[in-house]
Amino acid sequence: MPAFLQVHDNGVCLAVRLQPRAARNEIVGPVGNELKIQVTAPPVDAAANEALLRLLAEALACPRGAVQLVRGTTSRHKQVAVRGLSPADVAERLLRATVKQAIPLARRRQTDTRAS
Repeated sequence: MPAFLQVHDNGVCLAVRLQPRAARNEIVGPVGNELKIQVTAPPVDAAANEALLRLLAEALACPRGAVQLVRGTTSRHKQVAVRGLSPADVAERLLRATVKQAIPLARRRQTDTRAS
């Protein structure tokens, strides 16, 4: 099980390192004991937090209400609770979301290399 994932009585808790004002919304992957996630929203009026929760709900294919910010409303380091999914499902779906985003990046790099 990944280090950023913790099992709790009523679900799973994710340790997240959020980067607001990024170029695109994406799950970068594990960095240390946290899952690095980038969102385009600024850290103003909870816009970045809401973007984070929506991105996670989409990546996990679960309702937005099943994903809740537990700790870190004003910090880059956050704890997010996910209810209704097993730890294995959460880990698999996050890995799949990270891999999907890495494939186009790898193709871009191959194309850039050939053009040189």
